[in-house]
Amino acid sequence: MTETASLYSLFASSFLAATLLPGGSEAVMFAVIRKYPDTLWMSLGVATLGNTMGGMVTFYMGWMLPQRKGGSVAAGQRQDQPQDESLAAYPLRVHTPACSSRVQTQQIKHVEKLRRYGTPALLFAWVPLIGDALCLAAGWLRLNWWQAALCMALGKFSRYWIIAIASTNL
Repeated sequence: MTETASLYSLFASSFLAATLLPGGSEAVMFAVIRKYPDTLWMSLGVATLGNTMGGMVTFYMGWMLPQRKGGSVAAGQRQDQPQDESLAAYPLRVHTPACSSRVQTQQIKHVEKLRRYGTPALLFAWVPLIGDALCLAAGWLRLNWWQAALCMALGKFSRYWIIAIASTNL
């Protein structure tokens, strides 16, 4: 595989890894830097951009989730909420089906933490399993999109930087 094809593969794997699809881009990043050490900075940029864009796709998927469902209040939804006001001003009131009340209670706690910490919590969007949920919840909470993208990018860059250092030192 050529250097250019390797970078395209790195972008694709980092993008897909940040969406709700399963996959990891760390091994691809490691392999690209090991094979083409002179692409270190380009690889860091490509992987960070792809992974951040994938995270923003998940963020917008959360943004598109309805705030109300079937006339009743969905899990995590605030009652009597005007469309144009901030979500942070409204307390949570939840309708929980009997079969999943424990799971929803945990989800609500995590959403409340994300609401409390805001976009800086997305510095951890790179963490497997948790990161996808953070991005989705941040979109659903309608957090500021550019601050979300910035925090995601910083966290993801840091993770790729550690991988890059490890791959050059071996």
